[in-house]
Amino acid sequence: MRGFTIFLMSLCWLTALAPGPSRADSPVVVELFTSQGCSSCPPADRLLQQIAGREDVIALALHVDYWDYIGWADTFGSPAHSRRQKTYALALGQRTLYTPQMVIDGTRIVIGAKPMKVWDAIDAAKNAQNKVPVTLSRVNQTLSIAAPARALIEPVDVRLFQYLPSGRVKITRGENAGNTFTYTNVVREIKTLDTWSGRAPLDLSIPISPDSPYVVVLQSQNSMEIIGAAQLR
Repeated sequence: MRGFTIFLMSLCWLTALAPGPSRADSPVVVELFTSQGCSSCPPADRLLQQIAGREDVIALALHVDYWDYIGWADTFGSPAHSRRQKTYALALGQRTLYTPQMVIDGTRIVIGAKPMKVWDAIDAAKNAQNKVPVTLSRVNQTLSIAAPARALIEPVDVRLFQYLPSGRVKITRGENAGNTFTYTNVVREIKTLDTWSGRAPLDLSIPISPDSPYVVVLQSQNSMEIIGAAQLR
């Protein structure tokens, strides 16, 4: 975007039938932007693991690639995750990218290594009044996505996240050399499936892998607010 510059902080902290329908309410979505090469990220990675255990929260780890140059190429890193973080920065008026950073429901940015601020942001997001319930169900290799009609301020994108529930990585170079870490709910792919106006009920069916977990979010196109989400493990 013209006239807008994102600066990278020099410090890391500144990363057959399947189960039936998921919960029909809309949990809070927590996205952690993290990096295996960031020495300040392990506490945030552990915090995300705790958050992922809550039924009212969907926790996702998006590993960025912009710290790869400091000695360790993140094995889960993706330029798509770095672009998503930059999109949040633009939408929310931030002029820096940093790790570990948590984005709560697309509207609140918190340093990922500050647990109390993260919990406070999650609690605040739970009180939002404009949530849309999303229901997911899977039969063999087909995922069905449903949501009731709802008057919306702006169109939303229907986004699908495929993730790895757990991944263990031994790091041999860079700031975290010599450590082995376990990462939780690591996003491997993000797809935009459709645009939804809300005027009619949402009803989508798409082909998926029969044994992979997924998250679907309804995300406002301009503000980046997540107004609905569901998880299918």
